[in-house]
Amino acid sequence: MLEIKNLHVEIEGKEILKGVNLKLEKGKVHALMGPNGSGKSTLANVVMGHPKYTITKGEILLDGQSINELSPDERAKKGLFLSFQYPSEVDGATISTFLRQALNSSRKARGEEPISVLDFHNLLKEKLRLLNTEESFAERYLNQGFSGGEKKKSEILQLAILNPGIAILDETDSGTDIDALKVIADNINKVMGENKIVLIITHYKRILEHVKPDKLSILINGKIALEGNAELVDQLEEKGYGWIEED
Repeated sequence: MLEIKNLHVEIEGKEILKGVNLKLEKGKVHALMGPNGSGKSTLANVVMGHPKYTITKGEILLDGQSINELSPDERAKKGLFLSFQYPSEVDGATISTFLRQALNSSRKARGEEPISVLDFHNLLKEKLRLLNTEESFAERYLNQGFSGGEKKKSEILQLAILNPGIAILDETDSGTDIDALKVIADNINKVMGENKIVLIITHYKRILEHVKPDKLSILINGKIALEGNAELVDQLEEKGYGWIEED
């Protein structure tokens, strides 16, 4: 379980999160929505340990243990994964090389032997087929010259290869056409299981039509303003966020 308790976060003296409480359970898809500037991406980055944010109060608990003081790589080794809203371009590092090094780092943290080159390439081919993507995609430099949809496919490929226990997907649906969105959603569904936690951060209903959330939380002005099930998505589509803010 990942639990966020009374989390207050600031950057450069400005408070962004003002007492967020969230409980994410294994085997559940949790969606987080809210207007621009509400703090959704801040929350994702803080959970992963981004150093530019300061936690002034509250805790992030992984299976009951605080991870507030852990570095991003230590959190990743514990099974946390963040799909970035704006993935960085990395010149000189192919997707294949990057993924093999990341996977072996994760395996080492679990006390496992490194994956062999042959086994890794077989795994990579399998996941590329699931993404309906040519094998040559993995030999391109990480995100360099990629379209928005290609960057998101790269992120989902990382998710499929690394197989983390907790996946935080920050606007994975942005910049994608409907075909890419369906492929991305299909692969999110495939990696789900009874021991997985998925948090989808989004502005739009469309990805939630393909990946059904068990729970939906609405973040407004740095706080969780409302929680419900998948039916709440339709209300937001129809009425926006104003009615929640008024309440």
